[in-house]
Formats: sequence, structure tokens, C-alpha cells
Amino acid sequence: MTERREAAGPYLALIVVQFCFGSLPVIGKVVLRTVPPLSVVGFRVGITAVLLIVLQLIRGRFWLKEKGDYWRLAALSLFGVTFNQLLFVSGLSLTKAANSSLLAATIPIFALTVGSIIGTEMLRPLKVGGIVLALAGVLLIIDPRNASFSSATTLGDILIVINSLSFGIYVATSKPVVTRNGAFRSMMWVFIFGALICVPIGAWSFSTLVIADITPLIWLLIFHLAVVSTTIPYLLNAWALARVDPSTVAVFIYLQPLIGFLLAVAFLGEQIGPKFIIAAVLIFAGVFLVTKKFVPIET
Repeated sequence: MTERREAAGPYLALIVVQFCFGSLPVIGKVVLRTVPPLSVVGFRVGITAVLLIVLQLIRGRFWLKEKGDYWRLAALSLFGVTFNQLLFVSGLSLTKAANSSLLAATIPIFALTVGSIIGTEMLRPLKVGGIVLALAGVLLIIDPRNASFSSATTLGDILIVINSLSFGIYVATSKPVVTRNGAFRSMMWVFIFGALICVPIGAWSFSTLVIADITPLIWLLIFHLAVVSTTIPYLLNAWALARVDPSTVAVFIYLQPLIGFLLAVAFLGEQIGPKFIIAAVLIFAGVFLVTKKFVPIET
């Protein structure tokens, strides 16, 4: 029973991650009406770095095991935090939430491709087929026709795609160092390095604002972005990554639109139709194929 619980742990963590990340596009758009993108990134990265530093000081697990890991995590912070955060939030401010959700579906494809190039992933038919199935389900839910790839959103769309590539590289390459140092300690240093760049840029951007114009609700939403949409999912993602393949971590991203639709059903009274059921089957089938353990046939 304990073994089953341990085996299911990473998958449950990844489901929680999708709930946390799933709220980002909508809440982010609300905050961006008042606070500029660079300021939002500064708050997200800075608050997360402080929370993780305090947590690790309490746990007494601050320093890394190998000196070379500081350089490795500094490089990972560029792809997983600095580029990821700056590109996504800036892109979100220049495009529609539907566009960002649709383009985020490229992350697993980038992660699997990068992983296969550097040798951390095998391009097995089951994994490729699973990602294709899940992607088909996502497209069925989101419906590309709802996205507007006009000249007005082109720059934002390009930034979101580059962000997806950046996060795909991060997912595909971070497993060894995270496994060696643990999720919490690794993420603390990733965000410390990220904060060295993002916080000064955010502070400069924030200095142009009139603080009185920021309502208590906006401050609450900023805190939500920092804790629920950043700290928690990054920690759980890293914890799961140390236990499963990078492609498995990436493919769970396809659950985000499914979760978003279910939340809309629960809180907004939207209806579940045949299209949603088919999409859900495709997504779950895809996730199952990617997470299915490969057992070689003996000859």
C-alpha cells in the first residue's frame, strides 16, 4: 500500500501543479490592467525567493552539495525563471488569454524534443503518440478558432512560444541537479539567481507607478500569483521531476485546460458536452501513454 502511495505521489503532485498554473492566465490578465509586466515578474520571483529562503533556513538545508551545481542552477534559473517569467508575463500582456493557453501546449513538444537531443529522453512511439493524443484533446477543448493570431497579438504570441521553448529546455535538463540536491533546496537557488535579475528590473518598473492606484484586491492577486501560481507549483514540479521522466512532467500541462473547464462548470454553471468528453478521453489517454512504464521484450 505504501509503495502504491509513493508511486502515485508524483502524479498527484503534477495534478496540483496544473490547478496552480491554470489560474495564471486569467488572474495575470486582471493584475496586468494595473501593474506592468516587469513589476509583476519582480513580485512573483522576489516573493517566492524570500519564502523559499526562509523555509530552507528553518529546515537547515541551505547550501548545495557540489560547487558546480551553483553554476548549473544559475543557468537553469535563466530558462526556468528569468526568461520564462519575463517572456510569459510580457507576452500575456500583448495577447489574449486564449492564445497563451493554446501556445502553452507546445511546452511538452519542446521538452521531449530537447530531451531526445541531449539524451535524457527516448523518442519511443508510446510517448510520442501520447503527446499527440493529449495535444489533440487540448485543441478540441480550447478550439484554435477562439484564439486571435492577428497582427495586434503577433509579438505577444511570439513571446509565449519562446517562453514555451525556454520552459521546455528547463524541464528537459533540470532532473540531475534537482535529484541530487532535492526539490526545495534546488528551487531556492533557482529563484535566488532569478531574483538577482528580475527583482531590480521589477523595482525599476514599479517606481513609475502610483502605489495608491493599486487596490487591496490587486495586492491579494499579486500574492496569489507569487504563492499559488509560482512557489507551490515550482516546488511540486521539481519534486515530481526527481521521481519521473521530464516528458511526464511536461505532458501533465495538457490537464490545465481540462481543469479550467471543470472549474467553469463548478463555479460558472457551464455545461459539459460531447466535445468535452471526447477531449477528456484523449487527454487522459495521452497522459497514460506517456506515463506508462516501458518494459523491454526479452528475446
